[in-house]
Amino acid sequence: MYTFVTGTFDFDAAESDGEGAVNTAEQGFALLRTALIVFYACLLVVIPLFSWLMARSALKPIRVSFERQQQFVDGASHEMRTPLSVIQGELELALSRSRTPAEYQEAITVALTATGGLIRLTEDLLKLSRTSKAELSDSFTLIDLNEILPELVVAAAGRRDDVHIALHTGPPLPVRGSAELLSRAIGNVLDNAVKFSGPGGAVTLSTTRGDGGAAVIRIDDDGIGMTPAELVHAFDRFWRAETSRTTPGHGLGLALTKQIMQAHDGSIALESWPGRGSTLTFKIPTATR
Repeated sequence: MYTFVTGTFDFDAAESDGEGAVNTAEQGFALLRTALIVFYACLLVVIPLFSWLMARSALKPIRVSFERQQQFVDGASHEMRTPLSVIQGELELALSRSRTPAEYQEAITVALTATGGLIRLTEDLLKLSRTSKAELSDSFTLIDLNEILPELVVAAAGRRDDVHIALHTGPPLPVRGSAELLSRAIGNVLDNAVKFSGPGGAVTLSTTRGDGGAAVIRIDDDGIGMTPAELVHAFDRFWRAETSRTTPGHGLGLALTKQIMQAHDGSIALESWPGRGSTLTFKIPTATR
């Protein structure tokens, strides 16, 4: 552009108009040259940045898909451990020696029950990782949170007989959601409370209505608790406090629980005090139909 302008300019005409006209033309050329240099310098900055933003936008669906796949793998590896251990244990016990038909039938029944739970868990994890929030909510049904809690308490109490679990339910808490997913979320927290309580410890599971009529589920324990520094990382994937390194687990239970709460438009809050226990509170919007 600069070469074209300077090449087509009529210097003879400018010289005939006097030295002032030539100086004016030279100043114009200098101004054009400076403007072109600044313009192309800006392009050198803007074009790479714009290209990076465009590439990032184009790769966003791929990144989301990868993250969902990773969430499924992480969640599956953590949550499938218990039912697979039950199946393996029952089958190994059944094959350890000759047994009566009734004993074989009992072992197969237990393994089959665990297999059914494993199938439901896989479907739930797939639903969480591959389905959008809108699609997931379309499959929700109306359930009463108070009705799913007794079974969770019985299951948690069966894991340790030296920890007392108390259940206090308030008024009906109808919500729209997945009973299996919510059971998984609440069960994860209840299992942690039992797991990290000392001999003779106490765990309390209570429900009530909070502000705005929200369903509130609270789990209190008097276990080992967490420091403020540990509390910051409580919901991080694979993170585990130093005091829990020797306890079985993978550090994914609370991460999956938080994901389930978010899918139900709910929230989860954790308070903890070293040596004095923890309090975890769920809040889920209630539904009328």
